Amino acid sequence: MKYFGAHVSASGGVENAPHNAKAIGATAFALFTKNQRQWLAPALTQEQCERFKQACAECGYAPHQILPHDSYLINLGHPEAEGLDKSRESFFEEMARCQALGLDRLNFHPGSHLNKITSTMSLNRIADSINIALERTEGVTAVIENTAGQGSNLGFAWEHLAHIIDRVEDKSRVGYCIDTCHSFAAGYDLTSAESCAKVFAELDSVVSLKYLRGIHLNDALKPLGSRVDRHAPLGQGTIGLECFKFIATSPIFDNIPIVLETPDESLWPQEIEMLKKWAAQ
Repeated sequence: MKYFGAHVSASGGVENAPHNAKAIGATAFALFTKNQRQWLAPALTQEQCERFKQACAECGYAPHQILPHDSYLINLGHPEAEGLDKSRESFFEEMARCQALGLDRLNFHPGSHLNKITSTMSLNRIADSINIALERTEGVTAVIENTAGQGSNLGFAWEHLAHIIDRVEDKSRVGYCIDTCHSFAAGYDLTSAESCAKVFAELDSVVSLKYLRGIHLNDALKPLGSRVDRHAPLGQGTIGLECFKFIATSPIFDNIPIVLETPDESLWPQEIEMLKKWAAQ
């Protein structure tokens, strides 16, 4: 079964996100459970959590169709103690919010070394941060998102994902999300069905596809290997439509949330319908 959707607004309350997703014909969705530009937020009330769960039930969304995203401020590989501690506490709060909402995964950008420590040291800190969060929560999987590799950001190479996952103690609660724009910007060619098959076979050989917990579908404004994260609507960038048709039709991507983060929200219903038609072929 394929689940297609978009990263929808939760403005006015998290319970609005499922309705916003249903309105665009989505069978999956992503959301922020709090303001993504803030470190911490007031804890969700039991009433808020119940309203969210009720809205998901009414709109037909189970936890495996939902891919919440954490704050952009968090850096679990931070080179300095103060920044690392602040990031770890914020990440724990994000995981706890997902647990309270009955969600089973949390998507996050792994972190950056800020040119102050080695990549390996920073990757080890990311893994340690995940271990700490998993010890303090239950039922929520930490889902590492690959990056474009801008600046000092880690996670742009499949080997980075493998390094982190290898050091996470509870393998049942760690996974990864692949962003197509980020992958392309990092140097993985996704412009044809053949190149896509090769890229995902390589991914599987480096870090097993059994850990795949979500997909972000985005075309790219910049060329292959640019290391620049600039999203474009499907088919309007340098990747082209073949990649998205490959993902829509390949069984590799069954039963996980496949979520648009394309910049033109008015196109989301059209893009979702296109993906559904491909999947039905």
